[in-house]
Amino acid sequence: MARRFGRATSRCEEIQTHPRKMATSAVWLCLCLLFPSTAEAGLYTASDQIVLLTQENVESLLINSTAAMVVEFYASWCGHCVAFSPTYKALATDIKEWKPAVDLAAIDCADQENGEICKTYKVRGYPTIKFFHAYSKPDYEGLPFRDFSRNVQDLRHKILDKLETHGEPWPPACPPLEPTSQMEVDVFFETNDVKHLALIFEDATSYVGREVTLDLLQFESIAVRRVLNTEESLVTKLGVTEFPSCYLYYPGGNFTRLRVDIEARAFYSYALQRLPGVVRSGKPPPVSTELLKNNTEDPWRPFDKFRVYMADLESTLHYSLRVELGAQSVFQGRALTSLKAYISVLAKYFPGRTIVTNLLKDLNSWLQKQTGDRISYEAFKEKLENDAQSPNSTLPDGVRWVGCQGSQPHFRRYPCGVWTLFHVLTVQANGKGSDPQEVLRAMRSYVHNFFGCRECAGHFENMAAETLEQVNSLPTAVLWLWSRHNVVNNRLAGALSEDPQFPKIQWPPPDMCSACHAVKDNGEHTWNLTEVLKFLLTYFSSDRILTDYLESESQILEKQMEKHASQQVVHIAERHTERRAREALDFRKNPLETEPTVQEEEEEKGGEVEEEEEDPQDETAAEEEEEDEEDGLAGDMVGRSSEPAPWAKPEMELGRDRQQARKRPSFVRMRRDPQEDIVDLDSFVNQHYKAKALQMATSTRVKRRSLQRKEEPEPGPVFGLGMELGAGLGMVGLEPMDAGFDLDFARPRKRLQKRDVAGQYFGQEAELSHKGRLMSVLSIGFSKVDISLCVFLYFLSSLCLLVMYLFFKNRLRRRRPKISLP
Repeated sequence: MARRFGRATSRCEEIQTHPRKMATSAVWLCLCLLFPSTAEAGLYTASDQIVLLTQENVESLLINSTAAMVVEFYASWCGHCVAFSPTYKALATDIKEWKPAVDLAAIDCADQENGEICKTYKVRGYPTIKFFHAYSKPDYEGLPFRDFSRNVQDLRHKILDKLETHGEPWPPACPPLEPTSQMEVDVFFETNDVKHLALIFEDATSYVGREVTLDLLQFESIAVRRVLNTEESLVTKLGVTEFPSCYLYYPGGNFTRLRVDIEARAFYSYALQRLPGVVRSGKPPPVSTELLKNNTEDPWRPFDKFRVYMADLESTLHYSLRVELGAQSVFQGRALTSLKAYISVLAKYFPGRTIVTNLLKDLNSWLQKQTGDRISYEAFKEKLENDAQSPNSTLPDGVRWVGCQGSQPHFRRYPCGVWTLFHVLTVQANGKGSDPQEVLRAMRSYVHNFFGCRECAGHFENMAAETLEQVNSLPTAVLWLWSRHNVVNNRLAGALSEDPQFPKIQWPPPDMCSACHAVKDNGEHTWNLTEVLKFLLTYFSSDRILTDYLESESQILEKQMEKHASQQVVHIAERHTERRAREALDFRKNPLETEPTVQEEEEEKGGEVEEEEEDPQDETAAEEEEEDEEDGLAGDMVGRSSEPAPWAKPEMELGRDRQQARKRPSFVRMRRDPQEDIVDLDSFVNQHYKAKALQMATSTRVKRRSLQRKEEPEPGPVFGLGMELGAGLGMVGLEPMDAGFDLDFARPRKRLQKRDVAGQYFGQEAELSHKGRLMSVLSIGFSKVDISLCVFLYFLSSLCLLVMYLFFKNRLRRRRPKISLP
């Protein structure tokens, strides 16, 4: 017994003397799991928690390693190896907590690159399992497992036998596996700094004590020792009458029995890991609920762990549809098919509130009607945000985690919400659906195409590819998703992503569903699938979902209306800015002949502010009137026949609404379109144009601006066309210009003045004014095509005259008589 106790001490010394070797092995293990090699083409992947051996890592993992290794040598073409692979995967999951004392590895000997390795270790048949001691020598070939069965428990027991007979040096991380004695228990707390000592009383043939000891290997503040039923002193002192049984021993000789539903390994391990102060190595202790409640940034929301919360489901939808799908600019191909399947199952089975289900149904109906091969996210977002403002249809914005909240912002939350959402959907489909794989296929394709964690998506794809096709009924679909969730929990237990407040466990635990757990005749834990299914159907049923911490539907709809209103204002402002930029560009290309008036200049100073406060309805009316002006001359004349004469209210020009001020002028062509009516231009001009000309005559003047503004006396009336108004002018065919025409188009000219205050404006203004007046005179009543045709004809006539002149001149020269010299 003393020798055994001394061995335990020597193991602690080994930990100190071989830190570099342990670090090297740990690094290799992490690299093998995070960056899988070409060995994944075989029967195993990194998702199976099995180290994949290759030529690059075999020496560092098997030679002089700080951990014992169990290696399967197999050939991927071997039928027996294929049949054995599920057992080996289950073994890796079962003893995951035994790392770093012992680990599992595999190598595919059918791979030509690995042929020399398998030959070196004298492998003759497949599958072959060998045990490699810690700190093995380069020439060590490993201990083969003889006549092993295809049973996880049998393999686990063989590993324990190899470990217990392990010689020196002992694996540094492995705790003592030998039975303890009364003397060692009495002095245990003098040499060990732990809070709990768990004593498992059993007979000599039982493996429970050793299994639980290794199950608690990665946890601090607790130690486990096995006590045989032959240790009469301890048995008598603690009053042990049942074997196996577990007792908690404390300093001073105090003890208490650990109460579990079934005296078995799984129940002992779960109960001991939940003792106060017991935490996984390297993890911070759980934060108290009081500290979580005092967090002002994201206050803690107390919740019932036996219920599902609608706040978690709606938060998951928000993040999924607005954030994760928002990362895609365009959906096409498989991504588009995946999107349609995902929205379809949500519309069918999501047990949400009326406003949410209405939105999902509208969204699904719109998606199914899309026949194109691609859909932009912007189009999808318009339907998601209900821009059409369908009644009672919206998805709450933002997240509010309750049952899925974590002790830190980077724990749980959205991944927890995704699992919860699809559990709920499978349960709802169990009562409403007909296709067993409908929800699971939608989840698989969504995770594959859209889930942000790509490594997680790869692991899930591996699981689905292996066993999803075995799902042939709706209850089986519910159980399949539950079992895969537990596989993921087992793989992530102890990872950095694990929340110490909510450790990864096999769910549901005994304290939530004791009937879900059972024990075989050999003492091995098993699940009672009938009870598990009953529990899942109850836990995720729609009538048990709590609506705590949710905003009322009326509040959500009110916020949606406010959001749409603000977006409309922004949209109108953007359109207004674009229109003004377009008008400024048009002015530069086609400058007007009229100069801004003093009153317009004064209005410009305050007009910029007024336009920002313009009512959206006025903007809409201005847009509509701009479209109406394109209907033609006939519509303009008919529409204005009932308006009062402009000279009746001269002050009305500046006070009129902005929508009329933005109308554009148009000229009456000499040729008319077939649909235009014949108009008496004399009467038309007498009625409309004289008033406009009078206004222009009284308002037009040349405005000069420099660093210091000077007002000059107004010159005499000058018409915009640079000529006196006469009766013959009306015969040319001018259409009357609108009252506010000068105001809007004078502003771009004023902005030119503002940008060039140093005096450059005078040259530009004179040039623009001269050019504008000249072009106006030339183009009265004519289109650009007409003017171009006239120019061309004038040029052709001139050319003909020139040719005729040259011809007759040359002919005359020839006919001139020649005088002969005598």
